[in-house]
Amino acid sequence: MRKIRTIEMQRLTVEEFREAEKLPLVVVLDDVRSMHNVGSVFRTADTFRVEAVYLCGITSTPPSTEIHKTALGAEDCVAWRYFPTALEAVTALRQDGYTVYSVEQVEHSTKLHRFVPEPGQRYAIVLGNEVKGVHQEVVDASHGCLEIPQLGTKHSMNVSVAAGIAIYKFAEALILQG
Repeated sequence: MRKIRTIEMQRLTVEEFREAEKLPLVVVLDDVRSMHNVGSVFRTADTFRVEAVYLCGITSTPPSTEIHKTALGAEDCVAWRYFPTALEAVTALRQDGYTVYSVEQVEHSTKLHRFVPEPGQRYAIVLGNEVKGVHQEVVDASHGCLEIPQLGTKHSMNVSVAAGIAIYKFAEALILQG
């Protein structure tokens, strides 16, 4: 096997990306403090043509050298908005017809592997602070919670890793089946 060279991958230009059909998913970051995590989420959002990333509270916004270190330019093509709080972002998304899920460990959560996104529906997922998770008021304002099963000793995982797992679930169900 031979590794494919970058020029052979025929990736979209920034302009082509902006015009391309998107995965009907908005990723909301609720007080994510690490700019490297923010950049990583942008890069994953680019990979699966996520509609937008909403940055809330203390979450840093582009332009930022630290975000760019892991985003590698994805912050220039993926649409993003800033909200003072994640609750404001969730309220706006719900008003725009999105079904909103917090990615969090709560009573009566839906295990991610059992969740089936419905074609034609627009979704948003909220991921929380590296220590405190998603704010309870945001959990309360969500339509439900998705939980990534964890089989080891730790009670949580890195927020950018969790975002990647959840984004892939939506991409697999809504665009990668063909």
